[in-house]
Amino acid sequence: MQLDAQAVRTAYRRQAETYDRVFGVVSHQARLRAVAAANALPGERVLEVGVGTGLALPHYDPAKRITGIDLSADMLARAQARVKAEGLLHVEALLELDAEATGLPAASFDLAAVMFVASVVPHPRALLTELRRLVRPGGHILFVNHFIAKGGLRLAVERAMTPLSHALGWHPDFATTDLFDEADLARARLEPMPPFGLFTLVHLPR
Repeated sequence: MQLDAQAVRTAYRRQAETYDRVFGVVSHQARLRAVAAANALPGERVLEVGVGTGLALPHYDPAKRITGIDLSADMLARAQARVKAEGLLHVEALLELDAEATGLPAASFDLAAVMFVASVVPHPRALLTELRRLVRPGGHILFVNHFIAKGGLRLAVERAMTPLSHALGWHPDFATTDLFDEADLARARLEPMPPFGLFTLVHLPR
């Protein structure tokens, strides 16, 4: 069940007010580990895809120069308020853009940190193609995302939630193979993230 841009905007307009208190809490540790991984990598120019309300922004190394993008104007308004309130001078821009076709110049970034977005966009492979265009050769792409379980109760729950994808604004049944081909998976490093391996951190060298 493919999501479209309007479905995503509608879902996150509805969730913007409660996002930090609900999903922000659940995703907190995985988000911090993704930022720590970005901070440990070389290069200053960071693209955060799916910046949302800006929960990750205060945790980047001040030496990094952050550009954040998101499709939801409602979420971005909260990110902009956070940047102003906390004086986050390392955040250079917050832009309302489609992650599959940003229009930003090629090879503009040393790394991309893609926060809980791969299971939201209509065409995940197009997202990865755009990230390869935006990140310079020798750079890095980091995904932190939910991927469907391989079995057990969690798999049953995720499959049961799948018809709610449009209301949720993401795909509960999203698989690694929806985003990566076999060659990517052979090169990537995957690390389960808390809580309970619900999220996975994927490091894909560019």
